Amino acid sequence: MTRVLRYDTIVIGGGQAGLAVGHHLAKRDIDFVILDGAPRVGDSWRHRWDSLRLFTPARYSGLPGMPFPAAPEHFPDKDQVADYLERYAERFDLPVRTSTHVSALRRGGADFVLDTSEAQFTARNVVVATGPFQRPRVPPMAKQLRADIHQLHSHAYRNPFELPEGDVLVVGAGNSGAQIALELSRSRMVTLAGRDIARLPRTLLGADIFRWVWPVFGRLHLGTRLGRRLRDRTRAGDPLIGGAPRDFAAHGIRRVGRVTEVRDGLPYAGDGVVSARVVLWATGYAPDVGWIQLPGTQGNGVPGHERGVAQPPGLYFVGLRFLYRQSSALLGGVGEDAAFIAADIAGRGAPGTHGVR
Repeated sequence: MTRVLRYDTIVIGGGQAGLAVGHHLAKRDIDFVILDGAPRVGDSWRHRWDSLRLFTPARYSGLPGMPFPAAPEHFPDKDQVADYLERYAERFDLPVRTSTHVSALRRGGADFVLDTSEAQFTARNVVVATGPFQRPRVPPMAKQLRADIHQLHSHAYRNPFELPEGDVLVVGAGNSGAQIALELSRSRMVTLAGRDIARLPRTLLGADIFRWVWPVFGRLHLGTRLGRRLRDRTRAGDPLIGGAPRDFAAHGIRRVGRVTEVRDGLPYAGDGVVSARVVLWATGYAPDVGWIQLPGTQGNGVPGHERGVAQPPGLYFVGLRFLYRQSSALLGGVGEDAAFIAADIAGRGAPGTHGVR
């Protein structure tokens, strides 16, 4: 017999968004559990490339109730972020069930039903906090490249020593592509391909750029006309922090336009063919919500919602890019969205009881 566990609210995803929601649910004494497929809290960060650092200083990288434990201007690396998330869950005694992968979310009468690797769960409310980085996106043209070209997505990249010898083409000139290209340029020739995107300088008037823009992020939300315009202008991704052309040139990085096609098995970047032994696709991620088996949420698009509140009643999303603010998907910005979602859940009625049946 399948074991069935019932909670008032279930949070899917034990990353920064899920933990922030959990913090606010616990403050409201709501009966809940957080389900995460990884063995440890923070594993989504531990498994990213070795040299990854946040582009936001520690001052702006804390979750509600617990500042990031580092000097305010320090840029935390991925292991520091992972350990911080683990300590956060421990400090607030958040009920995280690790190694519990959710394979389906569906409706069962008045409740939501979640099929998982451990048991079946039911709940009156479900918060999807799986974040924006779900399914690595690689363009179809990748299949046309020559077989002797080593290909990988930035999701699978760890460090330069795991790559074959030879020149590298990094496709995608956003923050991830720029960071990886700069690291690889220390030991090999690198070409960085991609369209020019909005860029913010790393510093302004002697201070880190986030000293100036972080307060603006809080005011520019989807409730304002300017916030909606900013959302529309940044749909393709976040602005590049630093990464001026002179920075790439100083490291010997060749900068070219978008890779638009493949010619004779080689990538073509608008002004010519790029010969490279390795092609690294820093081309972002696509949402993967096919496991959500609810009306209007099938397929690979993000379900419709308003400030994270979706349909049917009791379904919520948090941690998505520009869920409500420019900072909604950032470590230090998810807390405000989490508080709003927890308040809405509390407003739906008193929490129920949990147990096994």
